[in-house]
Amino acid sequence: MLITPILLCGGSGTRLWPLSRKSYPKQFVPLVGEETLFQASARRLSGGSDGLDFASPVVLTNSDFRFIVVEQLQAVGTDPGAILIEPEGRNTAPAILAAALRVAAKDPGAILLVAPSDHVVPDTAAFHEAIARGLEAVAQGQLVTFGITPTHPETAYGYLELTHAAGKDSAPVPLKQFVEKPDLARATEMLEAGNFKWNAGIFLFRASDMIAAFQAHAPALIAPVEAAVQTATPDLGFLRLNPEPWAQAEDISIDYAVMEKATNLSVVPFDAAWSDLGGWDAVWRESGPDSDGVVTSGGATAIECQNTLLRSDSDQMELVGIGLENIIAVAMNDAVLVANSTRAQDVKKAVAALKAKGASQATDFPKDHRPWGWFESLVVGDRFQVKRIQVHPGASLSLQSHVHRSEHWIVVEGTARVTIDDHQQLVTENQSVYIPVGATHRMENPGKVPMVLIEVQTGTYLGEDDIVRYEDKYARGQGAKG
Repeated sequence: MLITPILLCGGSGTRLWPLSRKSYPKQFVPLVGEETLFQASARRLSGGSDGLDFASPVVLTNSDFRFIVVEQLQAVGTDPGAILIEPEGRNTAPAILAAALRVAAKDPGAILLVAPSDHVVPDTAAFHEAIARGLEAVAQGQLVTFGITPTHPETAYGYLELTHAAGKDSAPVPLKQFVEKPDLARATEMLEAGNFKWNAGIFLFRASDMIAAFQAHAPALIAPVEAAVQTATPDLGFLRLNPEPWAQAEDISIDYAVMEKATNLSVVPFDAAWSDLGGWDAVWRESGPDSDGVVTSGGATAIECQNTLLRSDSDQMELVGIGLENIIAVAMNDAVLVANSTRAQDVKKAVAALKAKGASQATDFPKDHRPWGWFESLVVGDRFQVKRIQVHPGASLSLQSHVHRSEHWIVVEGTARVTIDDHQQLVTENQSVYIPVGATHRMENPGKVPMVLIEVQTGTYLGEDDIVRYEDKYARGQGAKG
């Protein structure tokens, strides 16, 4: 049976601040291992293995992440079947319905596997085996969800109450009810009862069965989501859902809209390791603490510490902990988090506090990712700014001009092809070029390796919206960044 993965790739991941932010959330970051969570999710659900055959994935994301999605999929050799661009976040129910309608238009009986793109599932073979166990129930018209066997009384997850306890290789078990995130006492009781599982938010079903479930339990969502899909517009290989009908869809999760009301719901028990990396305490657990319970990464050093996570994600930042117990410390070049590990779920409060004071670190990542590469600000002063810019091989910035600033470009790696008004030239390492205020210009990387340059801006206004765009291979409009 061919299974089409549906990868949900939105969200902001505020509980993993400062590494995860609204402009670059946790699924795109290598939190555990070398791959990002999104790449690991795509690779886990690709090709044919363990008796399963996966079609190219359908990815749901937003406009800001669309080029990051393509770049990261290419890096792991995965071609998407479709990338649907949500005009605005409307939670998981409209997103899943949009994917089901899109696939059902070609094959109503298609089998879909919906999975968040920010989970950790180390044992791919065990996960595939669980999927295989769910296929028989799907063939009988069941909506299948996956229940993770709890390892501790977790208060950050919702639970699934099964009609009876189920073992490791059990067939799908009927669901008795969903249980909201419990307090510690209730979580402990459920762990001891044996018939409760963590709700992983992973679903397996036929497209036609899920559409029927929406028609039965959330009919008001059908018309706006169907209109958004049917009138979606192609854009550089992406499919943009129509924003007007999409805005009329209720902002609601799949659990509330459909799953808690459905009577044809079965649960596949999954006993292998799993985590949604919903906080730094989960990252600590998944990273394999040493005998003292210490995890270090990057430029971090622990001296006589216990049950502590120290992480430096800046090449220029040496993070040292001495005599720490039950501490999470995460350092970046623009923000540092220090918290008691028992307060890991409260990190989102830091984001709220930073937003309230207008700090850009609340939402903006130090590296600003663009379709052509990325840049980061190194120094910002009165009437000047210094950036480091990296351009992917074969990529180019738009043909543009600035009203308020001039720029100096110094190439430090690779070769740049630079256009200034009617003149074009190659600029190699240790060479520079000057772009006057108002000059029409473009930067390209004609080589096969990344090109890096240092940009020095001077002028009365240095905002990213000071741009007049004339041509752009990425079809971005006036005022778009980069």
